[in-house]
Amino acid sequence: MAMKVFWAFLLLAVLSCDCKFMPFDCSDIYNSGETVSGIYTIYPAGDVPVWVYCHMTSDGKDEDNGGWTVIQRRMDGSVNFYRPWNQYKRGFGNVESEYWLGLENMYQLTRNRKYMLRVDLEDFEGRKGFALYSSFSVDPESDGYRLHVSGFKDGGAGRTLSFILMNINL
Repeated sequence: MAMKVFWAFLLLAVLSCDCKFMPFDCSDIYNSGETVSGIYTIYPAGDVPVWVYCHMTSDGKDEDNGGWTVIQRRMDGSVNFYRPWNQYKRGFGNVESEYWLGLENMYQLTRNRKYMLRVDLEDFEGRKGFALYSSFSVDPESDGYRLHVSGFKDGGAGRTLSFILMNINL
C-alpha cells in the first residue's frame, strides 16, 4: 500500500511541475539539440528574459562547437554605437541586426561560468578572420565592469581585441 501512495505522489509532482526550459546562455540551447543560428531567449540573471543572437554553427578551425552567445553584432552601421554609459550598461540596438548585449548581462553570464571570447571580423572585400581568447569575464558594476581576457589564439585577425578596446571609449 505504501508503494502505491509513493508512486501516486511522484506522478502528481511530475504532472504539476511548471518545468520550463530557461537556458542560461546559447550553449544551453545548443546542448538541448538546437543547431540553427538565430534569435533566442536566455536567462542569465535567473527569471529575467534577454533576447540574444545565438551563433550555432562551427567553422571547424578551433574549439568552436556552436552555441556562442553574441554580445555585440555590427553589420552595416545602422545602429549608432556612440551612446551614454547607462545604455552600455543595459544594452541597446536591435537583436535582429546590430546590437550590444549590455555590460550587466555580460557580468551575469560570466560570473558563475567559464567563457571563451571569439571576435569575428570581415572586411569590405569579404575576407574573414577571428581572434580567440580562452578566458573571458566581466566584473560587476561595483568594480566598473572590468573586462578580463587571456589565452589569445590568432585566427587571422591578429590581436583584434587590443585594437578594438583602444578605440572604444566606454
